[in-house]
Amino acid sequence: MEIKMIPFLDLKSINAQYREELINACTRVIDSGWYINGNELEQFESNFANYCGTQYAIGVANGLDALTLTLRAWKELGYLTNGDEVIVPSNTYIASILAITANNLTPILVEPNINSYNLDPDLIEAAITPRTKAILPVHLYGQLADMPSIMAIANKHNLLVLEDSAQAHGAEINGKKAGNWGDASGFSFYPGKNLGALGDAGIVTTNDKSLAEMIRAIRNYGSHIKYKNLTPGVNSRLDEIQAAMLNVKLPYLDQEIKHRREIAKLYLEGIDNPYIQLPLSKEVDATRYDQHVWHIFAIRSTKRDQLQQYLADHGIQTLIHYPIPPHKQEAYKEWNHLNFPIAEKIHSEILSLPMGPTQSLEDTQKVIEVCNTFKG
Repeated sequence: MEIKMIPFLDLKSINAQYREELINACTRVIDSGWYINGNELEQFESNFANYCGTQYAIGVANGLDALTLTLRAWKELGYLTNGDEVIVPSNTYIASILAITANNLTPILVEPNINSYNLDPDLIEAAITPRTKAILPVHLYGQLADMPSIMAIANKHNLLVLEDSAQAHGAEINGKKAGNWGDASGFSFYPGKNLGALGDAGIVTTNDKSLAEMIRAIRNYGSHIKYKNLTPGVNSRLDEIQAAMLNVKLPYLDQEIKHRREIAKLYLEGIDNPYIQLPLSKEVDATRYDQHVWHIFAIRSTKRDQLQQYLADHGIQTLIHYPIPPHKQEAYKEWNHLNFPIAEKIHSEILSLPMGPTQSLEDTQKVIEVCNTFKG
């Protein structure tokens, strides 16, 4: 008998919910005759800034560009210079670090908290030197980093803060959302994100007018007025069709997050296996925990590879976010000799269970049952 696979994420069913609206939005753009930097983008920038609680949002081509262009704009504005140090978590996805090195800045890797997987505020100050100019906290897996503590450290040492909110649209602490804590934030709308386009897209949020204006220029060849160039820029644009799609999906984001939290609650309450470490204490009610939007439900296991195989044998697809820490990547050979034991432990044990806004409670129950029968 063929086992019905429970997918890690069912993008087709997610977008099928809004199929008619998405088709209408595409048709509207096609019929408008305007495909780049038009009304759809302006509308989405305004809507997303309102959602995050910021004054400005600047659409760009993808999440990596959102980070890279923000750092580049700070250089243009004189806040950063080549060689300046940027503190970043040692267990992040490599894009956070690529944005730093692409700007001739120096990443300083700092270990995460083993329980939250996010940058450990208690370790930041020891990493600060006279060259440190910024902190780049990553809201990994959808959980907001400890931003009250990080902002206090940044203010004390006069450091810029760039949030990597690629996985955390809608996460909040004390009513203040991801993207509205630091001096700026980069978001991704890669299709698999909690708010996903049907292609590539990204955005920068900020309350700094001069930064917003500089990024608007840099994303468009460095031009603020047609054929007048402030700076040697790039071509990084969120196009009208993707902006229209995102305008359709944004109003549904909160209800999709609500469903993700319900699944997380079931996992946290139901999974009980000595070989599986859960991402949050069982005492925490995930449906009321605003700090996490559960882009990824990441468990840890010292028997990770056996567990992943066991789940696959029982029709459950899982992924590893991420198998190799940045300092062990070939791209950064100069770091390969370094040791970051917490990051290395996380990367060797982490496993992402199925999670999505259309995942049924029945499928979730099956995942729980299979996890609980794993014997190592």
